[in-house]
Parts: sequence; C-alpha cells; structure tokens
Amino acid sequence: MKRFACGDVIPGCNATFTAADEEGIFAQCMPHGAAEHGMTEVTPELRATVRSLITTV
Repeated sequence: MKRFACGDVIPGCNATFTAADEEGIFAQCMPHGAAEHGMTEVTPELRATVRSLITTV
C-alpha cells in the first residue's frame, strides 16, 4: 500500500491519499491539487516531487 500527504508539498494541507500503487495515488491527488490548490498543470518536476514523497505503508 502507498501513501502520500499533500502537506509535504503544500504546507498546511491535511489531505492524505492511499492506494495500492503510485498511479492510484496520482489518480487521487492530481484532481485534489486542481480543485483545492488551483494547480492547472502537472509538471514533470511536480510529478517527480510527489513520487519522491510517496511512502510504503
């Protein structure tokens, strides 16, 4: 199982996401980023940052 905490990228955000794999994390957190943080683009750098912060639980 994988876990990502949005607050690791956006200080103050309490949203966390869990999924069986990284793609499941991205499927959840990218719409969250758009809706809650106004992110209109997922740059390769952002994707790499998120990937580096995903942990195994």
